Amino acid sequence: MADSLQNFLSRAEGLLARVEALLPGAVAAPDWSASVAFRYRRRGGAAGRCVLEPVRHVAGIRLADLREVEPQKLRLLQNTEQFVAGRPANNVLLTGARGTGKSSLIKAVLNEFSDRGLRLIEIDKADLVELPDLIELVAERPERFVIFCDDLSFDEGEPGYKALKSILDGSVAAATDNLLIYATSNRRHLLPEQMRDNLGYKHTEDGEVHPGEAVEEKISLSERFGLWLSFYPFSQDEYLAITGQWLRSFGMDEALISAARQPALVWALERGSRSGRVAYQFARDLAGRGALEVQAVPIADVRPPEGLDHV
Repeated sequence: MADSLQNFLSRAEGLLARVEALLPGAVAAPDWSASVAFRYRRRGGAAGRCVLEPVRHVAGIRLADLREVEPQKLRLLQNTEQFVAGRPANNVLLTGARGTGKSSLIKAVLNEFSDRGLRLIEIDKADLVELPDLIELVAERPERFVIFCDDLSFDEGEPGYKALKSILDGSVAAATDNLLIYATSNRRHLLPEQMRDNLGYKHTEDGEVHPGEAVEEKISLSERFGLWLSFYPFSQDEYLAITGQWLRSFGMDEALISAARQPALVWALERGSRSGRVAYQFARDLAGRGALEVQAVPIADVRPPEGLDHV
């Protein structure tokens, strides 16, 4: 009887060892001195283990490179200054038009404060369910960490939605004071808004309108971010100012920048957008070609391509 029991226990231990080998292990701490930015990613598919990797080549964008977003820049700068100084600060949601500098602003803030101990960890929304483990990993570190989730939005029922919601405000385990979450999104409330959600609205006798449960659920995540920063499409003058800023960064003189005005507008028309991203792409293209097209074609001869409205 004793031999049978011992044999059973040995087999059970062997089985458990094989099962444990298949399970993802705890996230190992990286070499914190290797970089000021890290990327949290899963290796080996959905069942793989998560690793925290240092980013070897961090984007070098600076706050001075970003134009026409001064109010947003000042508010994010102030919030991050409070955080780095050990004072209370808010999680931040940056929403609005595409290509207006939401992600670039976060990267620029990292470069502004990295020498004061600010570190950034980029995480994909699919891995947000791992946030509690990530928080535990950095809890005892002396640095200040920003968890950065770019282009954040959720479809109905995604597991990362509830995980993020609990971490922001609602879990019995509070996030440590050396960690904030900065997220960008093109959706103000992070979830798709559908016509059927309006069916739950209630109209009272005094004329007031009260949202139903579906709408309340959709806004419950975004309102847990303490600071909202909204970004709007740029006007023509703002777009040209941003284009000029990028052209200067590529070493072009003011005469070439002035001559590039009309080609920059044509470039924006072709892409259907006057965003900061489009301005940067135009500046890179022009700088790469050595401004040959601008020098060769008189300004008066430059016309928008056929089929586009004149600017």
